[in-house]
Amino acid sequence: MNYRFTRDCENLNRLHVDGVGRYGIPPVSRAEYRADNWISFNYARTCEEPERHGIHFFVDDYQFVRLWDNPDAYLNMLSKFQAVCTPDFSMYTDWPKAVQIYNSYRRHWLGAYWQEHGIRVIPTIGWSDEESFDWCFDGDPTDSMVAVSSVGTQGDERASRLFVRGYKRMMDRLRPSCVLFYGIIPEECGGNIIHVRSFAEERWRSKNRQESAQSWEEEAVTAG
Repeated sequence: MNYRFTRDCENLNRLHVDGVGRYGIPPVSRAEYRADNWISFNYARTCEEPERHGIHFFVDDYQFVRLWDNPDAYLNMLSKFQAVCTPDFSMYTDWPKAVQIYNSYRRHWLGAYWQEHGIRVIPTIGWSDEESFDWCFDGDPTDSMVAVSSVGTQGDERASRLFVRGYKRMMDRLRPSCVLFYGIIPEECGGNIIHVRSFAEERWRSKNRQESAQSWEEEAVTAG
């Protein structure tokens, strides 16, 4: 049976584009957007000034899988933000390749669908191991602003090495004009980088600022 005569399984009736590469990945168009501040998707609904913020998806998958399950429900909300990164569906190296490819497909599909509806989209780039380099960049634009995350890769030697290899392959393959980088930036990673600190980094910075302010006040009281 032709899928067009079935219910909208896997969103197949919502977006009609010619996929690229071996697995028919929907292409995402080139982007050059900026945002005054970046917040994760789980804060999007309560954000009071979406016109001053960009949205990223560098959080656990369960927090945004609903976008895939019901994409039309979030179009109006996302359109209010300065820019929206494509969802960072996980591609763990110990997951089956089929699941990794499916998550790459879903990331690109949502990006293409949002662009079709006028949302300002920045492509998030993702990879796993060296084998993924054969297909993980399919559908990603060249000479574009892109987003990446190193969260979860810098505490393990192998994961860190794979991240850097993937980053360098991305730079060679896509030649991004700018990299929106979330998390710790390895010294081997170059390019025109805009650093977006992770929640843990911001919490650490905030704690240090508070401790410094408290220390200064105590010194001022002592001196007085």
